[in-house]
Amino acid sequence: MKKGYWVVAYHTVADEATMKNYGALAGVALAPFRARVLVSPRSEVTALEAGLKQMTVVVEFGSYADALDAYESADYKKALDALGSGVKRDFRIAEGA
Repeated sequence: MKKGYWVVAYHTVADEATMKNYGALAGVALAPFRARVLVSPRSEVTALEAGLKQMTVVVEFGSYADALDAYESADYKKALDALGSGVKRDFRIAEGA
């Protein structure tokens, strides 16, 4: 079974308190899916070619289906609500090779 990944690049972040609250809620939401953060929001990013230096997060799931289900879960919806309109991000769910 191929793994699933969330790949998220943050264009704008309203404030650190919003991100901290989101992170706590997202952690609770992802725990049942045994998700593993591979690239944390505090990781250094080097932008190349057309890339932009933005906070980037990569989360690994046991399967692509788990990655999709986690995003649609009620607990993750609560985390999304905590982000509000002050955060703009590019969010992708990808199937591993």
